[in-house]
Order: sequence, then C-alpha cells, then structure tokens
Amino acid sequence: MSKGWYLAIALLVILAVVLALAVWQPSIPAADLAKRHSFSPELVERGKVLAGIGNCETCHTITADKPYAGGVEFPSPFGSLYSTNISPHPEDGIGRWPREAFVRAMREGVSREGAHLYPAFPYTHYKNITDEDLDALYAYFMTREPVAHTPPSNNLSFPFNLRFLQWGWKLLFFDPDPWQPDPGRSEQWNRGAYLAKGLGHCSACHTPRNFMQAEKKNRAYAGALVDNWYATALDESQPVPVHWDTDSLYQYLRSGTSNYHGVAVGSMGEVVHRGLRQAPDSDIRALASYMESLSADRRNTGNPRQLAAETITAAQQRAHSEHGAGEALYVSACASCHYNDPQHPLAARAELSLNSAVTADDPTNLLRVVIEGVGTGAGTPILVMPGFSTLSDENLVELADFLRRRSNLPPWKNLQQRIGELRELHRQSQHSATGKAGE
Repeated sequence: MSKGWYLAIALLVILAVVLALAVWQPSIPAADLAKRHSFSPELVERGKVLAGIGNCETCHTITADKPYAGGVEFPSPFGSLYSTNISPHPEDGIGRWPREAFVRAMREGVSREGAHLYPAFPYTHYKNITDEDLDALYAYFMTREPVAHTPPSNNLSFPFNLRFLQWGWKLLFFDPDPWQPDPGRSEQWNRGAYLAKGLGHCSACHTPRNFMQAEKKNRAYAGALVDNWYATALDESQPVPVHWDTDSLYQYLRSGTSNYHGVAVGSMGEVVHRGLRQAPDSDIRALASYMESLSADRRNTGNPRQLAAETITAAQQRAHSEHGAGEALYVSACASCHYNDPQHPLAARAELSLNSAVTADDPTNLLRVVIEGVGTGAGTPILVMPGFSTLSDENLVELADFLRRRSNLPPWKNLQQRIGELRELHRQSQHSATGKAGE
C-alpha cells in the first residue's frame, strides 16, 4: 500500500476521532432520590405556575392517571416521536437526575445519559430560562408523584433514528446563546418576550419550519400547521380585519375568548385553559404587550369597535346578495348563533366575518370545528358547538366558499382534499375514544 493510502486512512481516523469527541456528551452520575421536604413550598408553587406557562403537562401526559409520565405522540415528516416520562420515578422518569442534568437537558438538549434530544422537546427555547426559574421547575417536577410508565419507543425512519446526528442539526440550527432583554423596551414588554421566547415557546407553533423541521427565522410568527391545527400568523401578515391589540390579546389569553377574533379551541385551547390558567395577570398582560408588538405595522387606524361594525355590516350585505347553497347552509346551520349586531359583537358567539378561523390562510381550523364541533373539554368551558359531520363534502366546500366570499376573501384551494384528510382524522379520534371507553 502506498504512502498516500496510509496518509488518507490516518486522516480519516483523525477525522472520525474528532467527530466522535465533538458529538459525544458525558453521562452525569445519578443522584440520590430528591426528598420532597428539600424544596420550599414557595419554590414548588412557583415551579407549578412556570410549568403551566410551558404547557408541560399537555405534552407529557397522555392520561389523567399518569401525570407527566409521557407517551404523547408527535408525528413528524420523519416518523413519530413520543414524549418522555418526566415524573420523578427513579427508573422510568427523571427521579435520579441531579439539577445539573436537568439544566443541561433544558438548555442544551442532552439527556443525563449523554444522548442528544430531538428538538420536538423545545430546548431551543428553554435555553432562555433563567437559573432561578430552572430551580423552581426542578423543584416542582421532583415533588410530583412518581409514575411507573415506559412510553413507546420513537418510530423514526433511517437515518433520523440515529440520535448522534442531532449534533449536526444543532450545529446548523441551534444558537445556544440565551435571549437578552432589550434595554430600549419596557419592563413589561421584556417580561413578555422572556416568557414567549423561553417557557412559552410560542414561535415553536406559530412559525413555519424548513425541510429539517427547524423554525424559519426569517418568517417568525408567520403561521404554521401543527398537530392538525393551524397556529395563525401573529406578525404583520395576519389577515384579521381588526388588529389584535393588548386588550384583546389579554382577554383571549386569559379567558379564551375575543370579541373580534373568536375563541381558543384545539391546541390553543389547551394552552389557555390548562397552561396559562394559573399564570398571574401581570404575566398575561406582559405576553399581550409582546405579542401586540409583533404586528406593530398593522395597528388599527380607527376605533376597533367601529372597524368591527363596518366589517360585520359589509359581510351581512354581501350575504344578503347571495342565494346559493352556501348561503342556505349558513342560514340554517350558523346564523342563529353567529349573526351578530354590528355594534355589539359577541365573544362567545363570534361574528364569522371577524373570526380568525375564517380569515386565516389555511381552512383547517374552520373545517375541524364544523366537522367535530366544540365540546366542553375542547375549548372555552362555557361554550359548546355541535358538530356537523353529517354534512357532505360538497356541502362543506359550499359553506367554506360562502364564508370566504362573505368576508371578501379569495377561496381556499384544495378544500375537497383537506376535508377528506380531516374526516379521516375525526374517524380515527372517535375510534380511539371508543376503544379507551371500553377498556
């Protein structure tokens, strides 16, 4: 063998060693089981509120009798991921994790054993959490009830099932530097930005992703389809006729309702009614302040109530000029609840010309609510809407097209295909619910 071959082999070995050293993360020794009395009640309570803002329970709890035990499925283009057990169980959960391991997972996306975590766990946002808040979260999780439960193994296609490749993903898409407050902004705005960019990880749902499932930084908050719900745009591209201001955002995040935009259902309903439920008003107002600034270029040029009245009046006039199947369906199925007085729009039964499900660029939210309805456990507790799954696909297309024309918006494309996909999703969820009820 020539010297050239020996040199090439030596270089490859050196490269492999350097790569291995770069990818490898050391294991952190297991700790003694945390004792409940080792954390102050005040610290645990603070951690409880913070865990709510992070919506941790929703992602890590599949059944009420197994809180934080993992097993929630997260479909992706590469296969399915399942959330892990983060109860303090010593074998199945994180009960043997010292604080150092917990902090590393939250800020660097590396487990106690040294494995790279998939970014479905939003360490890309949690890196922004302060030491004090991480202490409170650690205290809260270590004082939960240990749950013996092993979630299903991830089911990812090759090569995405190779965890060490996550090192390359981090190299390309992960900025480890924490967020810093903006000295030119108010204390309230900075608090809201900290919560949104950190624990709240708001852009994780509201930002479209590239082919490697990293957030598109140049399109932050431009809207995205997540878990078969459409997280609407929060930037200046939002198509709502009446701009979100701090008051309407506070109302929505606090109660799940908004006079000018509709109600929180689906994934957002869980965020509002489970995640943010115990957050103090000051944090909700801070979030509203930050969110309002994302679309500052679209601030209302007039009084919101007057803008709403003009929008509703114009929509009702357009509706009266129609005499097709869509208009008939609207009158028989929708108008009795959603036909509003232009001067007094109702948050509980939103006028559909204002509703973000109708004005959004994606029809998913409207179609899902029409097909599935809104039960007491799916949205704002005081509101119930029946499902209209018995409507034919053609009827649903006619109704959706009418609502878009009524709102003076272009028709959605590929409605028939999307309806078929959502009907199948609805059938699967009903089958799953029936199976669980019979167990």
